[in-house]
Amino acid sequence: MAAAIAPFGQIARAQSNVLRIGSSVDTSGVEKINGLALHQGALAYFTALNRAGGIHGAQVELQVADDKFTPEQAKANALKYVADSSVLAILHPQGTRQSAAMMDAVTTMALVGPNTGNVSLRKKPSPNTFWVRANFDQEMDRLISQAAVLGINRIGLIHSNDPLGQALLAGYKLALGKAKLEPAVIGVTPSTNSMEVEGAAQQVAAAKPQMVILGLAGTAPATVRALRKAGSAASIYGLSIASGSFATMGPEGRGLAFSVIVPTPNSPRHALVRRYQTDMAAVGKSQETSTTSLEGYVNAMVLAEGLRRAGPAPSRAAVINGLAGLDNYDVGGMQFTFGRTNREGCSFVDIATLGARGQLIA
Repeated sequence: MAAAIAPFGQIARAQSNVLRIGSSVDTSGVEKINGLALHQGALAYFTALNRAGGIHGAQVELQVADDKFTPEQAKANALKYVADSSVLAILHPQGTRQSAAMMDAVTTMALVGPNTGNVSLRKKPSPNTFWVRANFDQEMDRLISQAAVLGINRIGLIHSNDPLGQALLAGYKLALGKAKLEPAVIGVTPSTNSMEVEGAAQQVAAAKPQMVILGLAGTAPATVRALRKAGSAASIYGLSIASGSFATMGPEGRGLAFSVIVPTPNSPRHALVRRYQTDMAAVGKSQETSTTSLEGYVNAMVLAEGLRRAGPAPSRAAVINGLAGLDNYDVGGMQFTFGRTNREGCSFVDIATLGARGQLIA
């Protein structure tokens, strides 16, 4: 049985055989590629789960609301979920500002897997927020430490002028400090969703760094093109938030690399990936695998385990307690441990490269 997708705003009546989960992602704006991928990954997992009997005999229903990648709409969506007592938890808020807005709005039910690695946001008191992915500092450290091993010492950064960008700038400087390096050049774009990237690209290209890290997501492809147009021959790396947009570049993206916070989705050596591939194929999405949809899939797995541990008649509080009890929970290649005060469950980071056909190479 396929996971039910309830249209947002529909009146949901509490039923003993339905577990309702809410989500708020971008399905129509600049980050819709990543928002739809997060949703598709979660939907594939819940569809397979429901076909196998659900959780304690109950089917999982995933509701989705479009926030157009704006914090105001994300907060409004979250408040509607809070007001609907049949919704037990909210899955993967998308974006730094959106996650912050939803954390402010939601205090009585679990927020699982915010799609941001912002470190300062994780320091904010929010015992109902469960972080599934590694943080940006861990991603930046992985990229720069590998570059240093390869003898690359002139590393630049392009980031947005907003909370996401400032977090990535801080992580960049911290990682360079650990490697005993100095910033080669730093370019800034107006905001996360601004396509005005030429100025930053020209500034960075003129400095001739060996490597450029893009602290961008949906605008990363435009920035890659602007860098090449400006004459930059630097190796280009992105953070995990750029993976979905990089993948849309096809042959043009050959050689681009980025940090990943899940295993590469075409690497069958992990049991997690084999299960994900099977479940995506079962819903007709075998050609749409990506690190972002795998992240959504993993978020759903973690939440489902919290629901399972919450018992046959779960409350919002019971789901929070169920998630807090996860200790060395292995999903087939990634392990999660939360606890009484710990809400950062995993530190997995790897690096992937795009091949000639746009395929991921671990």
